[in-house]
Amino acid sequence: MNGVYMSQIPSAPAEPSLPDAPLHTFQEILRQPLLWPTTIERVKCASDRLQLPVKLQQSRVLLTGAGTSAYAASSVAAAWPHARAIPTTDLLIDAERYLADVDAVISLARSGDSPESPAVVERVRALRPDILQIAIVCNEDGALSHASLDGLIVLDPRTNDQSLVMTSAFSNLVLAGLALAQPDVAAATVDIFSRSATALLPGIDQACQRVGECVRDRIVILSSSPLHGWARESGLKALEMTAGHFPIVTETYLGLRHGPMSFVKADTLVLCLLSSDPMRRRYEVDLIHELRAKKIGYLVGITDPTESEDLFNDVIPAVAPQADDALRTPYEIMGPQLLGYHLSLRLGLNPDNPSPNGLINRVVQGVRIHRTGAA
Repeated sequence: MNGVYMSQIPSAPAEPSLPDAPLHTFQEILRQPLLWPTTIERVKCASDRLQLPVKLQQSRVLLTGAGTSAYAASSVAAAWPHARAIPTTDLLIDAERYLADVDAVISLARSGDSPESPAVVERVRALRPDILQIAIVCNEDGALSHASLDGLIVLDPRTNDQSLVMTSAFSNLVLAGLALAQPDVAAATVDIFSRSATALLPGIDQACQRVGECVRDRIVILSSSPLHGWARESGLKALEMTAGHFPIVTETYLGLRHGPMSFVKADTLVLCLLSSDPMRRRYEVDLIHELRAKKIGYLVGITDPTESEDLFNDVIPAVAPQADDALRTPYEIMGPQLLGYHLSLRLGLNPDNPSPNGLINRVVQGVRIHRTGAA
């Protein structure tokens, strides 16, 4: 597996003009298919040890995280009946409202050191000590890992990205959640999609470089509802890695008509992830035809290139185009990650640290936790 995988990884672009050449982001994106099977194995072992199949059966689950981890939680909830996702940034300050009908809280985090993460565990424990609290983390030594949890699932240390932006951490956190939500399906398909991603990575990277050169002033990212977490994370990657250079809107295909279409200009990049569901896809194709008729948008599809129906100006190959939409997020996120990477290089930024002035940081700073009843 390692030799085959490594032989197909594209060479990292040389950027000698950068004062601090990127060391981490590109390789952290590319190694994701190698790590996906380890995530399934680790979740299976921890789940059996913690007896989660029994404890979570029929439970009303709340998934939570901050920033990228919140979008990971949203992606998992889309595949989990009776589950919903609430960001820690909301749950911390409005816990009573969100915990009323919850049996289990599952926290997702890369470092686990964002102040909200352990604070949410403490808040939930104080309000509802009966709630089962589990965390899935990439960093075994983070603050969340040492919080008052009922169980901890630690992913491969290589998922703990060193870059400011979360890439490998995101796809593996989502996959870990899917391994709890739909363990049999996740385990049965991970090797297939890992091999597919490995084979497609050179073409995905080339397409993203090509598309990145065509971005002018703004970006729109479209998906149908089961992939809304994917869309939000895709937009965040381009926003973070370009230091906010490009205004970005994420929407559903049907939602775009209700006002946000006014954002789309003739040369706006419109990145479209096509659904595997025939009914959703009909609505998506209708919207794409409308954009073409109005002559707005540089349309790029994430789909099977042999089935793009001449809808697009360019295509980024999809890794899992036939899979259930609710299970596709960890596999289809590599394209937007690589697009953000190449946009960052194009702007002369370092994707490892596209915010050298400290406007944003790898671990969020400046959050003061207020205790109940404190002045």
